[in-house]
Amino acid sequence: MTVYFIGAGPGAADLITVRGARTLAACQLCLYAGSLVPRELLAECPPGARLVDTAQLTLDEITAELVRAHEQGLDVARLHSGDPSVFSAVAEQMRRLDAAGVPYEVVPGVPAFAAAAASLKRELTVPTVGQTVILTRVAQQATAMPEGEDLATLGRSGALIVLHLAARYVERVVAELLPHYGADCPAAVVANASRPDELIIRGTLDEIAGKVTEAGIVRTAVIMVGRTLGAEQFRDSHLYSPERERHVC
Repeated sequence: MTVYFIGAGPGAADLITVRGARTLAACQLCLYAGSLVPRELLAECPPGARLVDTAQLTLDEITAELVRAHEQGLDVARLHSGDPSVFSAVAEQMRRLDAAGVPYEVVPGVPAFAAAAASLKRELTVPTVGQTVILTRVAQQATAMPEGEDLATLGRSGALIVLHLAARYVERVVAELLPHYGADCPAAVVANASRPDELIIRGTLDEIAGKVTEAGIVRTAVIMVGRTLGAEQFRDSHLYSPERERHVC
């Protein structure tokens, strides 16, 4: 028996990986976050599979389901939105399973920031403009940020910054980044990336907060700020340059 932490992708049901879909189709029990995981994905589960919406469950209740399945010899699909490697609350579940001696594997998925970049039709790393992407969030009442990871500190790099779980705090984001990025820095917000109700907001850093507030975006959105979002005049990469030495094997 194995618990499979599966990245369900950013929203569109067909953005789950082939491995994720095959694993889901082989599990007799599926635990999923009903508020984030598309219902269409549950059709991939085998006939008769038990489906458990974890939206209202505590960590202890979720762990109990996984341990019980292990005792029954059942494979379990634990569906998480996006990719399990960032902002997924998977680490605490894996820690519990380690303590309980329950085996598990992780199946990666398409992260929300990648889906947002695709919707914007932008490469986030552009030669001579920006080669660094920072994935972060803002401090909230429930979870503080570690020392040195506040936006004012991260913003000093000038790198493209991607914020998850921060749409309702967009005015604070703008206030902390303005001194480092400038009012004219390109910014974008993508809500519900890859879903039918996707909404894209573009603008400069000094106007993006007003646009987001006017659109009523408060959750399930990615905020991006950085010069690569508006880069047009930049050097071609060396990868496909005729000057690059190529060896024929």
